[in-house]
Amino acid sequence: MKKYILYLLAIPTIAVTAIALRAPSTNEFEVTKNFEIFREIYTEIYSGYVDEHAPGDLMKRSIDGMLESLDPYTNYIPESDIEDYRIMTTGQYGGVGALIRKMDDDFNYIMEPYENSPIQKAGFKAGDKILEIDGNALKNKSTDEVSTMLKGAAGTSLKLKVDRAGQTIEKTISREEIKIPDVPYSGMIDNEIGYIKLNSFTQSASSEVKEAFTKLKGKGMKKLIFDLRGNGGGLLNEAVRIVNMFVPQGTMIVKQKGRVPEMNINYQAREEATDANIPLVVLVDDGSASASEIVSGSLQDLDRAVIVGIRSYGKGLVQQTRKMPYNTMVKLTVAKYYTPSGRCIQKLDYTTKRAGDRASAIADSAIHKYKTKNGREVIDARGIDPEILVEEKEFSKLAAIVVAEDLAFNYATAYERKHPSLPGAREFKLTDAEYGEFLAMVKDKDFKYKTTTEARFEEFKKSAQKENYYAGAEGEFDKVYAKIKADKMADFERFKPEIKEIIENEIVSRYYYQNGRTENSFNYDEYLVEAIKVLKDEARYKGILDGTVKK
Repeated sequence: MKKYILYLLAIPTIAVTAIALRAPSTNEFEVTKNFEIFREIYTEIYSGYVDEHAPGDLMKRSIDGMLESLDPYTNYIPESDIEDYRIMTTGQYGGVGALIRKMDDDFNYIMEPYENSPIQKAGFKAGDKILEIDGNALKNKSTDEVSTMLKGAAGTSLKLKVDRAGQTIEKTISREEIKIPDVPYSGMIDNEIGYIKLNSFTQSASSEVKEAFTKLKGKGMKKLIFDLRGNGGGLLNEAVRIVNMFVPQGTMIVKQKGRVPEMNINYQAREEATDANIPLVVLVDDGSASASEIVSGSLQDLDRAVIVGIRSYGKGLVQQTRKMPYNTMVKLTVAKYYTPSGRCIQKLDYTTKRAGDRASAIADSAIHKYKTKNGREVIDARGIDPEILVEEKEFSKLAAIVVAEDLAFNYATAYERKHPSLPGAREFKLTDAEYGEFLAMVKDKDFKYKTTTEARFEEFKKSAQKENYYAGAEGEFDKVYAKIKADKMADFERFKPEIKEIIENEIVSRYYYQNGRTENSFNYDEYLVEAIKVLKDEARYKGILDGTVKK
C-alpha cells in the first residue's frame, strides 16, 4: 500500500496530497443512475439555457453545492487555487515578504514587512503607500491583485514605487523564497520559564518547536509555556510529533476512525521524548482548533500538561486530499479523531445538516464523560476545557474602531518617523502626553462609532414609532438618547488603557516586528499571568494533574 499523509483541516485550510481510498458501494446502480442524470442535466443547461454560462464555472458551482451539504472542510480546489493551497501547506512562497492592505484612498499600503525580508532589507516600511509595481499604477487595485504582482519566483526582481509622507521612493527588489514560520517567537519569560508560540502546523512545525525548545533549554529553561492560541491547526502528523516530544516512546497519542477501514489508524509516540518531565502549560482559546486540539487534548488526557485559557474550538474531523483530473484536488473529511481517553471533541453535528443551514451543536444529552490517565473527568463533543479558566478580556467597540479604521496604525506611522529608536519591546510605554498627541490626531477624523447601548436604543425607538408608542413621548426619548449618545472624545478617555495597549503594540512592531509585538503583549496577557502562577506553584501544578486540586 502506498504511503499517504493525513491532516486536520486548519483555519485557514491546510492540506497535503494523499492517495484515494474508497469505501465499497452498497448500491452501484444508484451511483451510476445519478451520474447519468447529472450528466444529462449539465448538458442541457450548457447547450440550451437562455443565458450562456462557462462550463467550468457551472461545474464548480455544482460541485461546491454538493460539498456544501456535507461540512465546511470538504472542498473542491480548482487549478487556479493550487498555488495558494501549496503555500498554506508549506508556509512558503516566492515574494518580497510583507503584509499589505487597501485603505480608504484606494491604495494598498505596507502594513508590516517581515523582519529580514527582501522588502524590509530594501528599506521599505510599514505605512508606505504602494504607488506602482514595474511601472503599473496601482490605484483602485484590490489587495489580491497587488499581492499577486508582488509574488513571483525567487530570484526574479520587481521595481517598487511608494509614497512616504509625500516623498516618492523607488527601488528594485529581488524576490526570495519566503517561509512563514510556524514558531514566530520563542524566548525566556524569566530565568526558568520558557515560552514557545506556535501559529500553525505546516510540514516544519515539529522541527521548529524542537529547535526552539533546545535553544531555550540551553538558556536554562526548567518549565515551559506552549502557546496554541489562535492556531487553527494543520497536519496531523506534526501534532503527533510535537506531543511525542513530551511523552514516552510507545505512548498512544491519538486514534482516528473512518468509514473506510484504511482510515482506522492509531498514532503512537515513535521516538524517545525530548523531555518527558518538564512542567508544561498549554495556552488555548476558541481559535485553537484541529491539530491544536490534538496536542492540548492528548497532553491533557495523559496528565502531562495543565491547560490554561478558554474552551477550544471543537473540531474533531480529519481531512485528506485527493488528486483529481486536470491538476485539481478535493479535500475530503475521511475520519474523526479520538484523544487517548477515547473522546472525540467535535462540537458540531454535520450528519443532520441540510444545504444552506448551519450545523447545530451536539446535544448536551449526548455528551459522554471520560477519564484521564490519573482518573480526572473530561467530556467529549465540546472542544478542550482548560483546567484553569481565564476570563476573556472584552475590548470596547471604540477599541475595535481604533484598529479597523487604522487610527492606531496611522499614529504609529507618524510616531516612527519622529522617533528613530525605541527602548525594548517590553519596556516601551506610551506616555500620557503621547496619548494626547494621538487624541489630537483623531479628534477631527470622521469615523462611525456607536456604543451597543446607543444602537439598541435606536432600534427601540424605531419599534416605538412603528407601534405608535413614540408619538407624545418624543421629549422623553430625546432626553434618554442625549444621555447615552456616544461622546467620542470622552470615550477615548474612558477606554484609555485598552487603546494605549493597542497603540503601544502597533508602535513596537515598527522597530521590533513580530517578535516585538509578542514581547510587548506579555505586559497585558492574563493567560500568561495564570500560566506563570501555576508553574511557580509546584504543589498546585501537581495537584491539578493528579486530581487532588481543582485549580
